[in-house]
Order: sequence, then C-alpha cells, then structure tokens
Amino acid sequence: MLVISSRQNPFFKSLIKLSGSRRERRKAGQTLLDGTHLLLALADAGGVLEKIVLTPAALENTEVRALLQRFTAAQIILDEALFAELSDLPSTTGIMGLYAIPPAAPARERGFCLLLDGVQDPGNVGTILRSAAAFGVDQVLLADECADIWSPKVLRAGMGAHFVLDMLEHIDLPAFTSQFSGAVAVTVLEQAVPPYAANLAHDLALVLGSEGSGVSQAMQDVASLRLTIPMQGQVESLNVAAAAAILCYERQRQVSALP
Repeated sequence: MLVISSRQNPFFKSLIKLSGSRRERRKAGQTLLDGTHLLLALADAGGVLEKIVLTPAALENTEVRALLQRFTAAQIILDEALFAELSDLPSTTGIMGLYAIPPAAPARERGFCLLLDGVQDPGNVGTILRSAAAFGVDQVLLADECADIWSPKVLRAGMGAHFVLDMLEHIDLPAFTSQFSGAVAVTVLEQAVPPYAANLAHDLALVLGSEGSGVSQAMQDVASLRLTIPMQGQVESLNVAAAAAILCYERQRQVSALP
C-alpha cells in the first residue's frame, strides 16, 4: 500500500489549496467533503466522488469500509499527519472525498426562492441551507458578500443539504427580483407584519439579510412584503439562521393547508 507522506507531493498540495481557498475551489471547480456523515449524505443522494482520500487507520474502520462500497472512485492514502492538516473536524474519521462542484442551474422565475443578502457567517449559511432543504425551498441564491457555500465549515453545517438543493452564488439579487414573477419578501423590524398574517403560499422570494446590518436598502426598495417575527421579552432580533427556519416552516405550513 503506497502512502503519501510528503508535503511536497503535488496531489497533497492541491488538496491543501482546496481546503483553505475559495478562489482555488472556484478555479478548480472542486471541494473536499470531510467525514463519513457528508459522504454518506452524498451517497444517499446518488452523488459521485472524483477521489477518496484516506488514512491507513481509516481502512480498518468498519463504518468507513462499508461507505467505500458505495463509491467507485480511486482511493488515495495519506499518512495521519498530512490528513490532519486537511481536516478541521474536532475528531477526524480519516476519510474525505474530492468532489466536483455541480454546475448551477438557471435562476428561477417562479417557486419558492431563498435570497441571502450578505450572510457571512459560514455556520449560519450552512444551517440556512439545511432548513431550506427541509422546508421545500426550490432555489437558494447568494449575493457576492455571502460565505462560500462549498467551504468546509458551510458544508459541515449544511449536513448534506448541498446535495439536494439548487444553489446559485454571486447573484445580483435586485436584478434577480426584476425577473421573478412572485412576491419579494424582506425580513425587517419596522412597518412589517408577522409571517402568519401574510399570504406566503404562492411564488415567493424570501430575502434574509446580513448578521450585522440586515437586509440591504436596495432589497428593501424592491420588496412587496415586509415580514417580522414577533418576540416576547427583551430580545431585539433572532439569529438569521433561526429566522430562516421559522419563516420557511411557516410558508410550508401555509402551503400544506391549501385545499
């Protein structure tokens, strides 16, 4: 069994670039899926890998061996120290996959779209993607300022949502809304109605703003609906990922209640 143990190995150097650079991921059209959970989610979605990267110890793991049966990609063995440089999991499982980022579909003109207007925290973006997959979002569109959806932290927080969602990055959101046939709803604190008091069960583009400044003025200006989540106590606002889950669930509830 040949084990790569040199940091000068060209393949290892390419993996290091992918693990730490958004620019390299865009350039190569590839990312790394770290850990058994993500790889199992990909297998369940019918996805494929370009290569599988393992440690010698992982080959002795029963869960890993079962997972390997679900992929036909070539296996590359890295020693433990090199693998640890690639993985940011607190407890590594010794397996990751090299994955080709799928091409984006055209922007939708109908349906339920979730627009992220400058959401920068990777954990928030990944959690929002997970809620979007759970509550029937047709497409997620992200402005330039958002976290990279194919970064390790977003992938980890998304927990497999990437493999079942239609997602577009680097989108001019105001331009998108000009060709969208449904309502455009923004989340704001003032001059807004609770989601349960609005009709969300139709074509809808729901806009969620950045953690610091919220929805941009440009997106507020094009909105036809302003939503706020009523709260008790002294809390002024919710985390954007929590707000996304509540609003997406409310829309699903309204759709499910239709005759």
